[in-house]
Amino acid sequence: MSPAPAPPTQPHGELVVRTIAMPADTNSNGDIFGGWLLSQMDLGGAVLARNVAHSRVVTVAIEGMSFIHPVFVGDIVTCYASLQSIGRTSMKIDLEAWVQRHTDGSLHRVTEGIFTYVAIDGGGRPQPVRRAAQKPARRTPKTSSAGKP
Repeated sequence: MSPAPAPPTQPHGELVVRTIAMPADTNSNGDIFGGWLLSQMDLGGAVLARNVAHSRVVTVAIEGMSFIHPVFVGDIVTCYASLQSIGRTSMKIDLEAWVQRHTDGSLHRVTEGIFTYVAIDGGGRPQPVRRAAQKPARRTPKTSSAGKP
């Protein structure tokens, strides 16, 4: 049996959200609510989905989220998104949430999930994704050449 793969040490995908976890978002233990983190990821995924679809989008599904580490007040929370696939009206986007600890600056992946968004028209009905030149990404780190993002 082969050993389990090592946890990632760097985020993958496009940075779509960066914020600071605040006291108003805590539970009775002083940790950040999982629902708040899920909301940040959903907002970030919607940014990428809107840019891909060139239209309004709605979240229709979230697959298999596991909370790996807690988020604490003062942590910098970042969400990274990668386009997994495009259907006729839908897009699957892999989202990762990472924190930079306010205490020591260390980076930790705290959760990830696959979010499905559907492109909608002005009446809220599904519409085909208006595909551009963008291709689905496969969980690879973004690199830059000549200083371009």
